[in-house]
Amino acid sequence: MQLKEQVKQARVLVVGDVMLDRYWFGDVERISPEAPVPVARITKSDERAGGAANVARNIVALGGQAKLLSVIGDDEAGTSLEKLLQQAGVETGLHRDAEISTTVKLRVLSRQQQLLRIDFEDKPSHEVLAAKLDDFKASLLDIDVVILSDYGKGSLSHVQAMIQAANEAGKPVLVDPKGDEYSIYAGATLLTPNRSEFKQVAGSWQDEAELTRKAQALREQLQLQALLVTRSEEGMSLFKADQVVHKPTQAREVFDVSGAGDTVIATLGLMLAAGLDLPEAMDWSNKAAGIVVAKLGTAVASAEELF
Repeated sequence: MQLKEQVKQARVLVVGDVMLDRYWFGDVERISPEAPVPVARITKSDERAGGAANVARNIVALGGQAKLLSVIGDDEAGTSLEKLLQQAGVETGLHRDAEISTTVKLRVLSRQQQLLRIDFEDKPSHEVLAAKLDDFKASLLDIDVVILSDYGKGSLSHVQAMIQAANEAGKPVLVDPKGDEYSIYAGATLLTPNRSEFKQVAGSWQDEAELTRKAQALREQLQLQALLVTRSEEGMSLFKADQVVHKPTQAREVFDVSGAGDTVIATLGLMLAAGLDLPEAMDWSNKAAGIVVAKLGTAVASAEELF
């Protein structure tokens, strides 16, 4: 299959906030005598690469090449995350910042139900981020597409400079945005907000025509080539200057939507790097998202499953 060969050659640079997703699985059989809370007896644990690291992991799982730039703490969680990425086959450029802790999201689950999530996170220091920006510019030479994965943890403080550098190098820039201040992403090739993120920025809409108007207005305002809004059970909609493409959802069974946005942007970036046009790339990313939402936790779609 020709596409598989093109995907193998495709090189994507992923930059953004990385995190370690930890899962503790246990049984709850009683309520604590100390407070009215369930007591979970932990029977097994699991660790996965999350955030921008999950984007990179998705690219490699689909057969592409991914280089990841980010900031981690100089700690045990950072070492675990780096090891997970190397095992997955991701090329890593992780800057260690001794002043911070690696972002960890710890989830306690019983019978596939989440009981509690505990987050550990700090913002990286300016010096480390400046060093990463130099790395970013150097890395642009031998890649096809850039993905900026923003989880609002501080790794993308220089996002405007990154978009500018990528544009100057002639590399498409895809952004998974965060927050309601989208002007920082101006000039990117494509933004991939989900339905609630888009609503936060553009306000609500009554019908498809109004959604299209709002999406096109935002696309023009930010000088984007395209805007892709992922809409959960309503599928996804791509807005370009000359066309609007809508794809119904591919998921047959929705088990867990965490990480689905990572899969969408990873597949999109990889397919563009492999030479496909946007609507085709969107078709593949829709299929990949349909695969991962049927899995528990931060998951990936494999090349076998997708092709």
